[in-house]
Amino acid sequence: MTPATTFTRLLMYWHRTLNRREMPWKGERDPYRVWLSEVILQQTRVEQGRAYYERFLAAFPTLSDLAAAPDDEVFKAWEGLGYYSRCRNLLSTARFIMETLGGSFPTTHEGILALRGVGPYTAAAIASFAFGLPHAVVDGNVIRVLARYDGIREAVDRPEVRRNLTARAQDLLDRSDPAGFNQAIMDFGATVCRPRSPACGACPLSEYCQARAAGQVDSIPAKAPKPGRKVRWLHYIHAEHGEHTLVRERTGKDIWRHLNEFWLVETPSPLSDAELAALPLLHNLPTAGLPQLSEAFRQQLTHQEIRGRFVRVMLSHRIPAPEGFRWLGQAAMASAPFPKFILTYLQNCR
Repeated sequence: MTPATTFTRLLMYWHRTLNRREMPWKGERDPYRVWLSEVILQQTRVEQGRAYYERFLAAFPTLSDLAAAPDDEVFKAWEGLGYYSRCRNLLSTARFIMETLGGSFPTTHEGILALRGVGPYTAAAIASFAFGLPHAVVDGNVIRVLARYDGIREAVDRPEVRRNLTARAQDLLDRSDPAGFNQAIMDFGATVCRPRSPACGACPLSEYCQARAAGQVDSIPAKAPKPGRKVRWLHYIHAEHGEHTLVRERTGKDIWRHLNEFWLVETPSPLSDAELAALPLLHNLPTAGLPQLSEAFRQQLTHQEIRGRFVRVMLSHRIPAPEGFRWLGQAAMASAPFPKFILTYLQNCR
């Protein structure tokens, strides 16, 4: 294994002379902005995250602005980004910092790591980028670079292998410029040591890369097989009267908590057109005309797949909203946050 100084020296030279990757949060030192960018980029592609980052800063320019914002307004800004627990944690943490920590973002790695929704990667990123602390970030790009460089054939999602790679990144860290090193290795993984078709011919580390020497660049890093995703069938009754729609907020510890939805009928398998039109709930509604059945929709989540359809019904008169529901007009519907599954349907039914 080559000395750590060789890897670090070559990587930092590449970063200074050849790294042209531009992002709006690059070089940012404000801990609020660093934290916001890192939370948005969890499970999100940079291209998509950029627009949300800029939108959030326009709506909530400071930590105090975010903490003071109404929940619905924040969730609406997050709408379509998915993994809504990140948004809940973002709000909770902003309010905790303002109310309990006097508005001051923690300045130590331990203090940052103690924040709700902040794991080891995010804590290391905030600590190094905002405060110059010597903590290595370890994301998918970093894992891929180090696994190939060291020729690691074991599945990198095994806890022991992940711990070893984290320790390796910490050993390689340029302690005179931890923020620069962390940015360099992530950018290097995104632009040179790519998942597919890596630019090995232009790689300053290729002479020392064990995966390239063994002809295994395409098979490293390896991952353990993932179990099959659970499939859930959600059938929604979209009830309208005039310009108003009947909705409720999802509660409980399930997907899409704090987002809005229509009347839900969840089944273990898909329903046919006849079964959808014969749902008992429809018989109790004063419908005006036949229900409209949507096409099938689907959304892929991390551990489950959502599939289902919508039944759109026009009511002859406005019924009292059942417990937990409320009638929303067009303006309120436009500002209310919905999961992507329902948003896609709404965009198609207009």
